[in-house]
Amino acid sequence: MRFCLFFFKKCYNQLLRNIINWRFIMRFFIYAIIFFSFFDLFTQLPVMSTFAESVGATPFIAGLAVGMYSFSNTFGNILSGFWTDKKGPFHVLIIGLLLTGGSLLLYRFVEEPVLLLAIRFVHGLVAGFIVPAAFTYLANATEQTKRGKNSAISGAFVGIAAIIGPAFSGIMASRQSVPFVFSITAICMLILGVLTLFLLRNTNIIKSTKQQQAVPVRAFFRNSGTLKAFTGAFFLMFSQGVIAYQLPLHVQSLGFDSRMSGMLMSVFGIVAVLVFILPTNRIFDKVAPTYTLAIGIGLMGISQLILSQSNDSSMLYSALVCYGIGFGLLFPSINSLLIDSTSTEVRGKAYGYFYAFFSFGVVIGSSLLGLLALDHTQGFILTGVILLIFAGVSLINFSKEKQAVH
Repeated sequence: MRFCLFFFKKCYNQLLRNIINWRFIMRFFIYAIIFFSFFDLFTQLPVMSTFAESVGATPFIAGLAVGMYSFSNTFGNILSGFWTDKKGPFHVLIIGLLLTGGSLLLYRFVEEPVLLLAIRFVHGLVAGFIVPAAFTYLANATEQTKRGKNSAISGAFVGIAAIIGPAFSGIMASRQSVPFVFSITAICMLILGVLTLFLLRNTNIIKSTKQQQAVPVRAFFRNSGTLKAFTGAFFLMFSQGVIAYQLPLHVQSLGFDSRMSGMLMSVFGIVAVLVFILPTNRIFDKVAPTYTLAIGIGLMGISQLILSQSNDSSMLYSALVCYGIGFGLLFPSINSLLIDSTSTEVRGKAYGYFYAFFSFGVVIGSSLLGLLALDHTQGFILTGVILLIFAGVSLINFSKEKQAVH
């Protein structure tokens, strides 16, 4: 009898370890999907405008080609949210990964600007399916007490993609071609799509009867937590758009070459990743996300003001270190707010709107300053003031509705 009990206990412990390891493998696999989704985005940044010009696009069409991805990506994010809540993230992830891989291969056939614009629209639309579904899967599989730490880890994969993606595409495009770079990403997407079919088949979310009741869109915007998460996502990427547009011009005006811009962006990414992965990530489970959101967006605003007054390399690096810390605090905070403010039945839809605000923020941030015809100093000051105002406003609770959206 004792031997049977010992054997049963040993088998049970081994099975438990396997389950824990399997959950770890599944979570890491989702992190890999998130990494390559953002890797796809960041590899486009250094090469798309020059690629558009190489196929005969005018400067206006080249700019339109760059923005077309974010434009259609917004609609893809929203559609993904609706389908994720209806079908679960499993099917949406497979469709998104396979179609994105296929759309990336189409760049090989681009010979004129009109075809490029069409492919950019399709690419952005189908790529928008992936991220809301992936983050919904993670959020629904995460313990409530660890949602901040796991949001930080997922943010680390986004940060690593931001560091590796532009460098990889810049080097490989100069040695091979832009379509070659996209083909490498396409192969990775297609492999992930096939692996998803086998690895996540049995992890589909069981839907409750509550999901059958339609949740109006206005419910998300009447809830204080989701509203702050959406606006935080918008201003995070608004700031990113300003940095991407203004920083190279500012660095050039100070007499530095383009390598300095790349180094500064790398410093920002490295600092953000360190905030995500070091023991500092425990703060996201101990401090209310509203406060870390305000601190994060405030530091990003301060860094923009420092950039406006910077006239040497030390001030530039100090500003980007400050910006990296702010980014590292903000990204997990808005994810935690979204998780805390939604139930599993509507979380896919919430993440769809969340990443739609991400895409919209990039478009507004990079284009608004151009429309206002501000120089780089004025642009940094305006952005810094806007971010600091939002940091203060985010501490105010305008909504009476504090319960999670169901």
